[in-house]
Amino acid sequence: MEYSFFQFLQEPLAQRSLFACGLIGFANGFVSGLIILRKSALQIGTLSCALLPGIAVAILLFGLLQWSILIGAVIAGLFVGLGSLFVSHTSKINHDTALSVIHTTAFAAGYIVLVQLGLQQKIDDWLFGSIMSLSNADLWIAYIISSLSVLFIVLFKRPLMIFLFDSDMATSLGIPTRLFSYGVFALIILVLVSSLQAVGSFLTLGLLVAPAATVRLFSNDPNWLFWGGGIIGAIGSLLAFVLAFPLGWHLGATIILLLGAIFLIAYVFSPKAGLLSTKRTYPIRHDNP
Repeated sequence: MEYSFFQFLQEPLAQRSLFACGLIGFANGFVSGLIILRKSALQIGTLSCALLPGIAVAILLFGLLQWSILIGAVIAGLFVGLGSLFVSHTSKINHDTALSVIHTTAFAAGYIVLVQLGLQQKIDDWLFGSIMSLSNADLWIAYIISSLSVLFIVLFKRPLMIFLFDSDMATSLGIPTRLFSYGVFALIILVLVSSLQAVGSFLTLGLLVAPAATVRLFSNDPNWLFWGGGIIGAIGSLLAFVLAFPLGWHLGATIILLLGAIFLIAYVFSPKAGLLSTKRTYPIRHDNP
């Protein structure tokens, strides 16, 4: 007898994975608004790959334990992300250059360590994700980080908008711009770590960029980037879950493929900013942040 999708949904593993898709999709989509406003998608791409060396060092020191992998990934992300920010603030090297040098060096070292430890199969999971293997602990971690990330943005939305649009004005208004700069980077790194097990360090960039980028093609209101991005991220991830089972596709890759397809459709058919539109001047509105 063929194992149907509805039978599969009765399994605790499937229910946990479905919940994870919605949760991680919404949180990443919500936070993607920050990345679009900061115009830092490529920086986030390098940060996502920086998680691997932290995992390698943690396993080398403490063994293949869940808590060590999580802590190692967070420390590596913070070290590379905030370290590159510190280098750019204290030298003539710009942030992109510092981030590129530090992240590639750390990634190479981490890959060598993991290969030497005989963890080639695990490398694939960390690079491309394995959402079906999420444990209850992984889900709780994702839930806590996602909730705190959304709450932070909601509570500090006004100063965040001022900081993202005009850092000089933010400074004149007494907003601690350097603290916000580090804080935003730390927040993004935590979200990257929360989705590491689900879509992997390579694919998570798509989940953290595509939702808000899609909304950007329809609205010039920055407020919509967050909630709209969260909705698109959640719906896209849930639809990918439904499609991946009958097609036999990798779930993490299906999520990113579907979000990319949604973005492509928006890029072509958006009434004001689409490829076929005659009204393509579409700046983000700066008033009323």
